[in-house]
Amino acid sequence: MQIGMIGLGRMGGNIVRRLATKNHTCVVYDRAQDAIDALVKEGSKAAKSPEDMVKQLPKPRVVWVMLPSGKITDDTVTLLGSVMEKGDIIIDGGNSFWQDDIRRAKALAAKGIHYVDIGTSGGVWGRERGYCMMIGGSKEAVTHLDPILDTLAPGIGEIDRTRGRPKSADSRVERGYMHCGPSGAGHFVKMVHNGIEYGMMQA
Repeated sequence: MQIGMIGLGRMGGNIVRRLATKNHTCVVYDRAQDAIDALVKEGSKAAKSPEDMVKQLPKPRVVWVMLPSGKITDDTVTLLGSVMEKGDIIIDGGNSFWQDDIRRAKALAAKGIHYVDIGTSGGVWGRERGYCMMIGGSKEAVTHLDPILDTLAPGIGEIDRTRGRPKSADSRVERGYMHCGPSGAGHFVKMVHNGIEYGMMQA
């Protein structure tokens, strides 16, 4: 698949690099030109702006936003919503507040644009080990994204399979990613995940 990535920091840049290992191609944009240049040297395509990125992507377009939570993400999602079309997908893979996801999804749904929130866990090690992902959004959009998500996830690995797990259970969970429910559910579950993780670290 081909997707756009806005935000090429340690997480965003390494997500692009992991996708490249399975021949996915990315159109990349960041305010820091050196971050764009580094990924272009590795095979990605450069965008001059989010609007230019949208023009380069095939329909249905997929743009992943990997920016700090708050105004910068809100502004970027709003901008993308103004230039993308029905059937396109906007992903927020950062740490947004789950109620913001519900608001954004409702606004974008009026244009027929899918909004998917992905709580992404893996840090700087995700490039090699993979990212565990907690996903909120429509079943249609998440299914379309499956090739991307499967590449980013850690995979089943070599450990013993879970005993007694029903054969009918969603195999994505064992591979390291889960469709948690409608928009907002991904970041809500990531919030709970963070609470447990930080509590264990403090203990």
